[in-house]
Amino acid sequence: MSITIVLIFLTCLITWQAFNNPDMQNKLLHYPYLEARNRDFYRWLTACFVHGSWVHLGINMYVFYGFGLAVENQFLEMFGEVMGRLNFLLLYLLTGVFANIPTFFRHRENQMFRSVGASGAVSGILFVFILFEPWARLGLFFVIPIRAILAAILFLVYSSYASKKSNDMIDHEAHFYGAVFGFFFTVALRPSLLQEFVAEIVNGWPY
Repeated sequence: MSITIVLIFLTCLITWQAFNNPDMQNKLLHYPYLEARNRDFYRWLTACFVHGSWVHLGINMYVFYGFGLAVENQFLEMFGEVMGRLNFLLLYLLTGVFANIPTFFRHRENQMFRSVGASGAVSGILFVFILFEPWARLGLFFVIPIRAILAAILFLVYSSYASKKSNDMIDHEAHFYGAVFGFFFTVALRPSLLQEFVAEIVNGWPY
C-alpha cells in the first residue's frame, strides 16, 4: 500500500471529523500561544491533518497526490521497499512538524494566531521532487508551464516576502521552512543527491 495514499486517506478522514467537531479542530490545530503555555507540542504534527475548508484540503491533497507518488517511488528505488516507505513517511511527518516550529517562536505571545493544514509538509514533498527533477515542467497556477527549479526560486522568494508583509492568515513561513527542511532532510539521507542536483542544474539545461 502506498504511504502517499494512506496519508491522504487519514488526512481526509481526520479533517472531515474535525469539520463536524469544532472541539476536535481546536485541540489539533497549531496554536503557538497554548503550545508555549501548556506544552502542547503535539499540535506541530496534528495540525497537518486538519484543514480550514474543503478547498484547502482539496488543493493540498491534489498536490500531495501528484508529487507524493513520484517522490515515494524514488525513495523505494533508493532505499528499498521497507526503508523507502519508512524514510518517506519520516520525510512527510518531520517536515510537517519542523514547518510549524518557526511560527511557534514567532507567535507564541500572539493569542490570535492559529493555523491548520498540510501545506508545510506538502511543500517539502514538492521540493524533494524538484531535487530529483529540477528541469521538469510544472504548471504554475496549474496552467502556466514553468521549469521546476524556477518555480522553486519563485516559491521561496514569495513565501519569504509574504511571511513578512502579508496579512492573509496563510502560514507562509510554514511553506518556506517546510520546503527547505524537506529538501535538506532528503539530502541528509543520501548526501550524493546534492552533487547530482547541482550537476543537473549546470549540465542539464533543456535547450
